[in-house]
Amino acid sequence: MPIALYLFRITALVALASLSAPVAAQSQSAPSKTQPAKPPAPKPVATPPVAPKAAPLDDNSATATVAPETGPNETSTATSAEPSLPLPRFVSLRTDPVNLRNGPGVRYPVEWVYMRRRLPVEIIAEFETWRQIRDLDGAEGWVHQSMLSGRRTGMIKGEAQALRKANVDKAETLAMLEPGVVVDIQRCPADGPFCRVEIGSRQGWLKRDQFWGVYPQEKIE
Repeated sequence: MPIALYLFRITALVALASLSAPVAAQSQSAPSKTQPAKPPAPKPVATPPVAPKAAPLDDNSATATVAPETGPNETSTATSAEPSLPLPRFVSLRTDPVNLRNGPGVRYPVEWVYMRRRLPVEIIAEFETWRQIRDLDGAEGWVHQSMLSGRRTGMIKGEAQALRKANVDKAETLAMLEPGVVVDIQRCPADGPFCRVEIGSRQGWLKRDQFWGVYPQEKIE
């Protein structure tokens, strides 16, 4: 067989195989959060306040431990215009990077730095303009309210999950979503286990227990 014809047949077979397989959305290679660099001196222990009048760390200890530098909106003193909302509740990160501090104020040291905007997090407590959040890994800390958005997102957990064309178990698979992939939640009917989500130009259905970012009986419209 001539070499040119042989190469042509191999190329055609590879192209046909790629068209028949569902598209797999890969998770980002970069981690969702990183730990800031620690100074060589021991870091003072800081405890988040349990009452509104709890005092933050003193200026001297804060100078040695705050890293990285204060975010652009963390010093805002504006009060929230939001009505009183239930706790806990899911939101998402508005921007990146976002400092996760171990207390409600810029004088508290940074424990983690989130590097992915739109990451879903759960608000579990509030103190003035600060929100205590929890992420998928169970890490907890405080961020300024300006770093959060009411936009609802979800993160694929466990193993790769099938994005379905319809809200039934045996519906056509549109894509396989890898763990760590973040999707936008469009709606979650209260009377069913599925939520309609969007990723890139694709829209489809996922079960609530396939991603993190929505409660079992929560209704999203």
